[in-house]
Amino acid sequence: MKAKKMKRQLTYIFLLFTAITLAQNITSEEVLIKNDSIELPGTLTYTTTQNPLVIWVHGSGNVDRNGNQGSLIKGNYIKQFRDALNKENISFFSYDKRTANAKNFKFLKGILYEDLVNDVKKVVAHFKNDTRFNQIILIGHSQGSLTAMLALEDIAKYISIAGPGNTIDKTMIAQISKQNSALGEIAKAHFKELSETGKIAQVNPFLASIFSKQNLPFIASWAKYNPVNEIKKVTIPTLLINGTKDIQVKTEDAKLLHQAKPNASLVIINNMNHVLKHIEKDADNMKSYYSPDYALSKELITTIVGFIKK
Repeated sequence: MKAKKMKRQLTYIFLLFTAITLAQNITSEEVLIKNDSIELPGTLTYTTTQNPLVIWVHGSGNVDRNGNQGSLIKGNYIKQFRDALNKENISFFSYDKRTANAKNFKFLKGILYEDLVNDVKKVVAHFKNDTRFNQIILIGHSQGSLTAMLALEDIAKYISIAGPGNTIDKTMIAQISKQNSALGEIAKAHFKELSETGKIAQVNPFLASIFSKQNLPFIASWAKYNPVNEIKKVTIPTLLINGTKDIQVKTEDAKLLHQAKPNASLVIINNMNHVLKHIEKDADNMKSYYSPDYALSKELITTIVGFIKK
């Protein structure tokens, strides 16, 4: 009995030592990438070399490298995603979006959607000749789905998570209409005026935060791109993912993209929300945006790891 007990103790010590060793084996580097005056500081993590490198492309807003925004939105979902992929020997890089870095604020006047695409291209260019990694995969989340789609040069595989299937004007009109049908009609008229004249003479006060004067060039440049048309141009292996608990981008959007590119893989993940968390109760959906205590969808990680390593 003593021998068996000793053997169990030694086994436990060995497993604990192995776990500690693996945890210490993750290399983390701070990397600063510049696009002219714009600074895109990020974090690169990897366990070993000659593995795939995933580059994360952000959704809308002032999202930092960990998936947080300001002092309130602290879901930490990108950091959780990074850790999960690193455990599978997949390298990962994410950066502070240009709108999340205070050093960039004075350069953001008149920003266009193409500027976000060029940021991604700068990041890819930084890593494309890095011999530590054997291929680069872009993962575009939400707004980043289209952004990544437009920056796929020198990329091995493309993954879209919660990517809209319509142009941003149709997407926003649908979202506003769901809350208030009358405002939805006004938003539709605003988008029409913007596309035809490049401005909006009188913005409805209830829509002022969306159609503020400084936002109009960006919105107009974004609305020019139809994800359904753009994904038809993609020639590399593609994975489309959405979750059934996503209250921002519906599963129908992923299906629209799949109809446009039938040879892409389509996976709808039950109980995954927009910030990639597994949600059982609807009441927890928005709470998960503000707390890192909610776990990522395990099916999401399994699906992505399988696609990358295939």
